[in-house]
Amino acid sequence: MVIRIQPAVSDPDAARSLVTLLSQLPECEPVPPAIDSTQLIDTLSQQAAESPADLPEVVLVHELIGSVPALELIREVALHFPAVAVVLVTQDTSPGLYSAAMDAGARGVAGLPLSYDELAARIDAAAAWASGVRRHLGVSGHGGRDPGPRGQGGTVLTVSGAKGGVGTTLAAVQLALAARASGRDTALVDLDLQAGDVASCLDVQFRRSIVDLAGIRDISPRVLQDAVYTHESGLGLLLAPGEGERGEEVDERAARQILGALRTRFEVVVVDCGSQMHSANAAAVELADLAALLTTPDVISVRGAKRTVRLWERLRIRKAEETVTVVNRASRHTEIQPSLIARVTGTPMARTTVPAAEIRMRNQLARAHYELGEWERAG
Repeated sequence: MVIRIQPAVSDPDAARSLVTLLSQLPECEPVPPAIDSTQLIDTLSQQAAESPADLPEVVLVHELIGSVPALELIREVALHFPAVAVVLVTQDTSPGLYSAAMDAGARGVAGLPLSYDELAARIDAAAAWASGVRRHLGVSGHGGRDPGPRGQGGTVLTVSGAKGGVGTTLAAVQLALAARASGRDTALVDLDLQAGDVASCLDVQFRRSIVDLAGIRDISPRVLQDAVYTHESGLGLLLAPGEGERGEEVDERAARQILGALRTRFEVVVVDCGSQMHSANAAAVELADLAALLTTPDVISVRGAKRTVRLWERLRIRKAEETVTVVNRASRHTEIQPSLIARVTGTPMARTTVPAAEIRMRNQLARAHYELGEWERAG
């Protein structure tokens, strides 16, 4: 898919530099820059009036833009053109500026001086979001209407573990079940490709898996339906392959395409990313609307969480301030409390924790259920 990009920058030198870099990106089609906010809004308004499908997927708003502040312009574009993803280009990449940009409606922030990899990542993520919105609205990216079924949302939530054994799969399952119980059409994806355990956790046997979608260039609703198992709870399950070695077939491109197809079909897509990083779950974390990192309040897990956050930042997958850390098996009696974990990882913390007592209670209930089943089978 060709990604149409509309830069908006008043400074001629900055405009030339930006367009030169955009021209090097694969499958990207930059259009002449808008030199001020008025020209940008007029151009988008004219395109929307003539053919909404001709609107650019991504608008890059440079901090050097007039005649209104960049954040105000982002807010106006997001309000009047909801199927256009806006990325702010700025020297200030502080958490405060990032939060303000998100509040204004931006889908990403790219720091100056621009690097090829960061710009490509921000544009890919923004374009994927814009494409999902357009499918939801029934507007194709190549003109005309999309006659296919449309999804009812498209929020992607990834759950990653600081290390093995912190409860990543159970957390992903519980989040997906909670979303489903609230009435949202929900899918649960197992991207722990070598050791995925969602099927075992939900006691499911199904011969198809995410690998069946990996080699398909155009995932139609029918193809997606054939690969997704409908659980008795109503969850749509896209499982990891039974043969772990086949997980290598799901690369970054496949992961992006599969998640893009899922978010057009489901309101909520929860992704179990496991605790080992590979190209597929790295793409998922980058594309996610919310990325949760699960840890337990012990030294080894918290160190693992810090390593994961730093790795994501070095690889430009996700910034620390964009990641939410969740504490599992929390207790008031542990020396490591959420405030300390926040300082160590540099990430915001989830407002709630999963208490250790709840884990023990679930284990006790599971044991009681097992013993009752054994008693009933005995007579």
